[in-house]
Amino acid sequence: MRNIRLTLQYDGTNYSGWQVQASGRPTVQGTLLAVLRRIEGREVKLHAAGRTDAGVHALAQVANYFSAKHLPCDNLKRAINASLPPDIRVTDVAEVDASFHARYCAKLKTYRYTIVLSQTVSPFEYRYVYHYPYKLDTARIKEAARLMVGKHDFASFATAIDRDIDTVRTVTSIEVMSNEDRLMIEVTGDGFLRYMVRTMVGTLLEVGRSRLGLDDVVAALKSRDRSLAGETLPAQGLTLVAVHYED
Repeated sequence: MRNIRLTLQYDGTNYSGWQVQASGRPTVQGTLLAVLRRIEGREVKLHAAGRTDAGVHALAQVANYFSAKHLPCDNLKRAINASLPPDIRVTDVAEVDASFHARYCAKLKTYRYTIVLSQTVSPFEYRYVYHYPYKLDTARIKEAARLMVGKHDFASFATAIDRDIDTVRTVTSIEVMSNEDRLMIEVTGDGFLRYMVRTMVGTLLEVGRSRLGLDDVVAALKSRDRSLAGETLPAQGLTLVAVHYED
């Protein structure tokens, strides 16, 4: 058996997230598994670096599975893509050590949230950005972002489901990039709670509009009180841009 690592891009608009759903709704994992089953002629277990939520996109999701086929990686890549819908693409296929696991071997993940600040959004990108036509103080946003970097209990930025588990995570960096009509916030960390990044960015926007202060961010990090953080922003602005491994 060969351990195969896949690097994927997908538009998450039409999917109920990565993970297969009991409801039978279309998911990225389920769509890819159906293709791999046809190629392998058997059931396959497919592991991903992270379970992106419904509507979230990926530029470089990583997954792995064990293959009994001996197709060259380039041929396998062509075979998979030939059967996938156009909103999912495998960009790289590699045979890796048997010990590699897409999720457990991942050290860090980077997500990017993209916000359009102009009065209109192009019809060619509305599925990939959040429209927020307000003036923002980016200096204040950067100050608030620095407070979120480090090892913290992010319970105030989690869903009710996640609040019953260990909510301590380490955010290694937050990069705030802006121009006249666009704001991009990239968050890198060792792991993320459900909706955590979207709520962190929602909180930063509240700071940028002076609806919340820096003290409020500190209070949210210390309190484990969801009501003290900002709103959870829509999924379409969020993209998984990188998964980082030791090699």
